[in-house]
Amino acid sequence: MTHEHDDAEDGDLVAGLPEVEVPDHVAEAIRTLIRWSGDDPAREGLVDTPRRVAKAWREYCAGYADDPGHHLERVFEEVGGYDDIVLLRDIPFQSHCEHHMAPITGRAHIAYLPKDHVVGISKLARVLHGFARRLQVQERLTAEVADCIWKHLNPRGVAVVIEATHGCMTSRGVRTPGVTMTTSRMMGVFRDDERSRKEVLALIGKR
Repeated sequence: MTHEHDDAEDGDLVAGLPEVEVPDHVAEAIRTLIRWSGDDPAREGLVDTPRRVAKAWREYCAGYADDPGHHLERVFEEVGGYDDIVLLRDIPFQSHCEHHMAPITGRAHIAYLPKDHVVGISKLARVLHGFARRLQVQERLTAEVADCIWKHLNPRGVAVVIEATHGCMTSRGVRTPGVTMTTSRMMGVFRDDERSRKEVLALIGKR
């Protein structure tokens, strides 16, 4: 099924951010971290680093200024009687863990079973990015995406599966690369009906 009805003005999944003024205390905090790490924030290669890092983190955490549910307000009822599963698979995302502020990098699969209306497919990705661009844990991210879709679309079922690698595990601590963490949240018929759950998992590729 194609969705020609996505807003043409939506542009990229994440809108460009305005120029950020970096407060002195934020820049100084980053300089302090550089010193504590063993380097000199005054050397040529690091002089502009505090400003760059501050601006980068404002972008990494842009989700705090976003209301993900807002992206699900516009729905479409003219779908030719379509009432089967809608699935957006392999949506790439990046977040940061709230424990070490290390990157979480992965892919999400989002499905819902509509009652009488659908939403533009890019909006599912926008919901994911709205929650991912915050300090997160993967379990909460999975639940937040599913709960948001359930609340705003009132579908018969919602399924969210997220697979991700965590920098706090691959580059520090146990230092074990190549490990993928998988979390899922099933709601409505995907939770209550085994056949429906198997169907959506098969479509996702997790049979």
